[in-house]
Amino acid sequence: MRIKNKEKQEKYRLPTVEEFLQYRPRRLDFEWSTNEEGLVEMTVPKFKGNLGKSFCKVIRKDNMFTANMDRLGSLVWKNCDGGRTVGQILEIVKKEFPEEKNVDQRLFSFIQQMGSLNYIDY
Repeated sequence: MRIKNKEKQEKYRLPTVEEFLQYRPRRLDFEWSTNEEGLVEMTVPKFKGNLGKSFCKVIRKDNMFTANMDRLGSLVWKNCDGGRTVGQILEIVKKEFPEEKNVDQRLFSFIQQMGSLNYIDY
């Protein structure tokens, strides 16, 4: 999620807030559903590489686990459809959680973490 610095092609910089608000996060192809409370439950692999997958086979454990999101994470995940910008998602979150403090920071952190885990792209 770094932007190439035009002056030095090998250097990267973090996006400005204004640039980040224009990103259009899109969920990648993971199996997910909502439970009876409307919270997202996403099935993701523990390991993507062959070594980790082989290890799971050896110890006879499933390579998948279920990630359970909270209310804010579930709302954001559902809106990461590639059509909405981070700014639009922020407005939705502010309407749903009007009394939540630092909701913009929580949203930015959540989206950045989902990106670093390769659960979403931009």
